[in-house]
Amino acid sequence: MSVVTDTPDSVEAPDFPVPTGREEAWRFTPLARMRGLHGEAATNPVAPRVTIDAAPEVSVEIVAASDPRVTRRLTPLDRPSALAMAGAPESIVVSIASEVVASRPTVIRITGVGADRTSYGHVIIDAAPFSNSVVVLEHVGSASYSANVEVRVGDCAQVQLVSVQDWDDDTVHLGRQHAVIGRDAKFRSFVATFGGNLVRLVPTVDYVGSGGDAELLGVFFSDAGQHLEHRSLIDHSAPHCRSNVLYKGALRGDPSAGEAGIARSVWIGDVLIRAGAIGTETYELNRNLVLTEAARADSVPNLEIETGEIVGAGHASATGRFDDEQLFYLMSRGIPADVATRLVVRGFFSDVISRLGLPEWEDRLSSLIDSELGLEIVEGADDDSGHTG
Repeated sequence: MSVVTDTPDSVEAPDFPVPTGREEAWRFTPLARMRGLHGEAATNPVAPRVTIDAAPEVSVEIVAASDPRVTRRLTPLDRPSALAMAGAPESIVVSIASEVVASRPTVIRITGVGADRTSYGHVIIDAAPFSNSVVVLEHVGSASYSANVEVRVGDCAQVQLVSVQDWDDDTVHLGRQHAVIGRDAKFRSFVATFGGNLVRLVPTVDYVGSGGDAELLGVFFSDAGQHLEHRSLIDHSAPHCRSNVLYKGALRGDPSAGEAGIARSVWIGDVLIRAGAIGTETYELNRNLVLTEAARADSVPNLEIETGEIVGAGHASATGRFDDEQLFYLMSRGIPADVATRLVVRGFFSDVISRLGLPEWEDRLSSLIDSELGLEIVEGADDDSGHTG
């Protein structure tokens, strides 16, 4: 199966066909639940509310679509991406000057203003050479939201992008996150998806210089009725570059609710190594933990390799049920069932969350997982014993 998508070299939405669900890129997506975000442009889109807490060394501006920094736009990947590019009335531009090291994360909170109105968004992160920064995009509220995020990582720069989807239950969110990585530059993406009715995110990576390094990390938790879909495409076109993808998800459906109670997740990992990308090293891994019946996880890793002169390339995926024996072992030592469940699920996610390197957000994500499990953690609780202080 080819991982190359046949998309027009255009930024205009009419040049992209309306998805029907028969296309490989859309065969898992419930188009009927997308509220037309893949069809025609919204007539009266409304902008989401944006709150910015920038590091003192970082510049964040909200600019008009006509701004020169915006018109250097990426080529959309599909029709929703093109509609969002054309429909966003303004863009959030994050600029990190050359050799600047940000003292703390820059946090941009995007709040939906209602599922009954369409919103388009556009974020540009422009990291000059030798800079180092962390940008967090936090999505909350209720929305029908389609957006593009562009990350331009200059030579020898480092950028970590954290995208948290903590939407209300009625939200539909379509997003493309595209990174262009310069020579000897490093880019890390961390995606955490918990809320929303339907969330479909497409992280893509291009290399424009040798020695680039990309790491795509993700965690997600799909509840009854949710459809969470993540599709990555890493295009290795430059020599001696590296990529690593690790996504973990948990699913908990409601068997008593029938079709409406199914928890659904989709992970597609595409890696293309072109003929000129000698010395490439890449690996991708997806693991899914099924906590109940009425859950379905689709996991499809793909590799397309056009040269034999690589360091290594591999992929793996696995989906397994919750380990009842592990739960019984913990309960037999006096740990209550709810605390034991939390320990097992947290342990499943811990190796991904610990790579975030931001203690405040690591705690936030752990709390979101606890919330998904329906657990209210008492302050001062001891995770190892289950006793509270």
